Amino acid sequence: MAGRLSWKEITLTLKTPFTVSYGSSSTRTAFWVRLSEDSGWGEGTIPFYYGIDFKEMTDFWDRCALREDPFPETVDQIRQWIAQSGSAPAPAIAALDIAFHDRIGKAAGKPIYQLYDLPAPVPTITSYTLSIDTPEAMAQMAEQVKDYPIIKIKLGAAGQEDLEEARLEAIRKVRPDAKLRLDANAGWQAAEAVQLVKRLEKFDLEMIEQPTPKDDIAGMGLVQAETDVPIVADESLQSLADIDRLHAAGVRGINVKLMKCGGIAPAVEMIQRARSYGMKIMLGCMVETSIGVTAMANLIGIADWIDLDTPLLISNDPFSGLNYTENAALIPPQGAGLGLTLKTH
Repeated sequence: MAGRLSWKEITLTLKTPFTVSYGSSSTRTAFWVRLSEDSGWGEGTIPFYYGIDFKEMTDFWDRCALREDPFPETVDQIRQWIAQSGSAPAPAIAALDIAFHDRIGKAAGKPIYQLYDLPAPVPTITSYTLSIDTPEAMAQMAEQVKDYPIIKIKLGAAGQEDLEEARLEAIRKVRPDAKLRLDANAGWQAAEAVQLVKRLEKFDLEMIEQPTPKDDIAGMGLVQAETDVPIVADESLQSLADIDRLHAAGVRGINVKLMKCGGIAPAVEMIQRARSYGMKIMLGCMVETSIGVTAMANLIGIADWIDLDTPLLISNDPFSGLNYTENAALIPPQGAGLGLTLKTH
C-alpha cells in the first residue's frame, strides 16, 4: 500500500544453500517497510520454520498505513503507537519499530544507539555460519573462510547424531585456530544433548546454542549443569518472562533477535533484564538485509558476542552502508538513524 507507509516483499538469494535442523533453502523471503519521503526504513523477516503467516504481517502494515495520526516523535512513544494498530506477529512489529527508530534518529541527527544513551558500537568480529552438511563439505567450507576467526556450526539434523562429532573433528582439523560456536537449533533431546556435549567439549567450544527443543527450558538447564561451556537460548527466548525461566533453570546466555522480540526497544529491555541476572548476551539475526542487521548492530556496546553475518551470506542486499573487514569484523554505518542508503542499481 502506498502513502505514508508502504511495504515491499523481496526474495533474498543465499550465496550457497543453507541447511539447519529444520530444513534447507537457497532463498528467504524478506519484507522492507518504507515510511513516506524515505524518512524511515524497517524490515520484517522470519524463516519458514517459525510458522508465521506473511499475510498477518502485511495486513498489519496496511492497517498502520491507513492511520492519520502523527508518527511517534520519541522512542518512548513507539510501543504505544504500534499497539494501537492491534496485534501482529513479532517481525511485523519489529519492522515498524526499526522504521520509527530510523525516522526519529534522522530527525534528531543521531544514530540509534544515542537515542538510548548506549555505548557507541565499535567494529566487532561476527561469527560466520556454516550450514549442516557432510563432515568433508563442512571442513571445506571452514577452510574457504580461513580469514574468519569465529565459526558458528549448525548441527542438530534429525537422525544424524552420530555425524555431529565427525563434523566437528573435520572442521577442527582444518581450522585449529578458530573459535567454534555450535547451534543445534533445538534439534536434540535433553538426554542425548547431555551425552553429545560431553563428546564435543574436547573441541574447545566457545558456546552451544539451543541444544534442546524450544519448550524444554528445564532440559536446557540440565545440559548447562553438565558442562562449563555456556549454553545460550535462542528459540526458547521470546519474552521477558522467558529470561526469568531461563535464569531459574541455570542457562548462562541468551541470543536476542529483533524479529523474535519485536524490535529495538524490547531488545534493549531484554538485554537489561538478562544482565541483571549476570547472563551473557549474543546479538543475532535471521537471514536479513542490512536494515535489520544494522538496527541490531547499534546494541553492540552492551553485548558479549555478535552473530550478525547474514549480509555476508546473501548476494542481493538492497542497502549499502554496513561493511565487513576481510576478517569478518562488522563496521557499523555512520550517520543519523540507521545510516544506510538504498542501492540504485
